[in-house]
Amino acid sequence: MQSTQFDRRKQLIGLSLAIAGAILFSAKAIVAKLLYQYQLDAVTVIAFRMLFSLPVFGAIAWWQSRQQAPLASTDRWRLVGLGFVGYYLSSFLDFLGLQYISAGLERLILFLTPSFVLLIHVWWFKRSIRPIEYLSLGIAYLGIVLVFMHDLSFNGNQVILGAGLVLGSALAYAAYLIQSGEMVARIGSLRLVSYAMCVSSVACILQFLLLKPIDHLIQSWQVVSLSVVNAIACTVFPVFLTMFAIQKIGAPKASQAGMIGPVSTLIFAYIFLNEAITVWQLIGSSLVIVGMYLLSRK
Repeated sequence: MQSTQFDRRKQLIGLSLAIAGAILFSAKAIVAKLLYQYQLDAVTVIAFRMLFSLPVFGAIAWWQSRQQAPLASTDRWRLVGLGFVGYYLSSFLDFLGLQYISAGLERLILFLTPSFVLLIHVWWFKRSIRPIEYLSLGIAYLGIVLVFMHDLSFNGNQVILGAGLVLGSALAYAAYLIQSGEMVARIGSLRLVSYAMCVSSVACILQFLLLKPIDHLIQSWQVVSLSVVNAIACTVFPVFLTMFAIQKIGAPKASQAGMIGPVSTLIFAYIFLNEAITVWQLIGSSLVIVGMYLLSRK
């Protein structure tokens, strides 16, 4: 009896952590949109995000380096590549795209990342697709088409550009997930993520210093406050909440709990950005969630 209660409590805690992580990570798009209202661009927004998150990830990376054996030189270069593609390139394309599309559409495109992982395996590793996977992909992509066409009717070419950039972000992150799988098993997820985030942070900050005058670091207290929220609440916390959730309930259940992300984005966008929630958005979002649910169940 006590064992059953303990398992239920563990499941409840794990699900709560996964849901909280998904909601906080999805709120990143809302915070970015709010920052853009202060006439900032993607280079500045992402630089401030990584500037405030770097001390946390740097401290964790240092602690991990003290706890474990040094990395081989090949692993170090692989981590540099993973950090560049998985967190710098993916994040930069995402923030660029958010300048042109709604937060709801951005979250739905990123939510398709598991399907891109599957398609990369099919194309690169010659893996076959099962009928249930065809069904899940068809349902999810139909939902994206509905939301995309809805937004396209209002914003035209901007939606095409923004959706293309966010699609590139999702593909970059899918490539990171595929390449990082073996390293996660070997060196651990905490060490890999902290190292990769340090690489990404340095790349984002260097990009800012190369492209912007140094006095652009002087911003209003509103910009600084939102950037701290973006860095800590929408970047650091979700990484660890999701990691702890996976440890308690496993990746499949954590992934399914994360399906609340697109829904929370629509609600937050309505509250904080005055983005309307239409019937077409609800139908499209529901189809995407159902499609990804079927894929995760498989």
